[in-house]
Amino acid sequence: MSKTKLVIFLLFIVFQQTYAQTIELLGNVQSTTDVENIHVINKTAQKFTVTNSEGDFRIAATLNDTLVFTSIQHKTLTILVDTEILKNRTLVVTLEEQLNELDQVVVGKILTGNMESDVSNVEGEPMTSNKAGVPSYQGPLKTQSERKLNEATTGGGIVPLNPIINAITGRTKKLKKQIKLEEKDDLMQTIKNELSNDLFTENPLPEENIMEYFYFVSEQPDFLVRCKNKSSIDILNYLIEKLQIFKKNLNTINLHESD
Repeated sequence: MSKTKLVIFLLFIVFQQTYAQTIELLGNVQSTTDVENIHVINKTAQKFTVTNSEGDFRIAATLNDTLVFTSIQHKTLTILVDTEILKNRTLVVTLEEQLNELDQVVVGKILTGNMESDVSNVEGEPMTSNKAGVPSYQGPLKTQSERKLNEATTGGGIVPLNPIINAITGRTKKLKKQIKLEEKDDLMQTIKNELSNDLFTENPLPEENIMEYFYFVSEQPDFLVRCKNKSSIDILNYLIEKLQIFKKNLNTINLHESD
């Protein structure tokens, strides 16, 4: 083995020993409102905890684990554990308050929220970018991560350096993973909002475990295959199937904690 290969091999071993191990992460949640009892969920390791009155928490984590911070009064925040977080063994996050919008006074015609029917109720012909002669993108809007991925994988010149550099550094792979996580989160939130009543009416679950259950479901390897673009009946059957597994796991954890 050449010296160069030996050095690379040794660096790889040191990297694995440093970052592949599970550590106890010490964190603090900050907000303009109450920071107690905020759920801190390690989606990758399927572990969770809650913050104390000062917003402090402890949770086991390793490199590339996904941490989710959620509560009723805050907007959900997702953090990917990187090398800097592992090195410091600390994490401070700021949550944005979830504001409840007040009812608005409606003047004139009432809009329903259905785009097709509301457009027909608006007086006058709506102006579009095409009619104004302004070139614009007509496809579906990309998320921030999708825009970053597009920037990371495209580039000009005879030899486009941007895609090469991002592939070598792992940025492209990280962005692809982030997009998939966002897709799963969006689908999970939609399912939670639409099917929670149907699911838990016949299959009750304590309120404090509901959010943890939905994150458990979204982390299942077959989640997207079984739930994306599927009927409500198919998704509900899937949720019931995973709920039985989740309850068994929960009972096992409770037994160990009581010993």
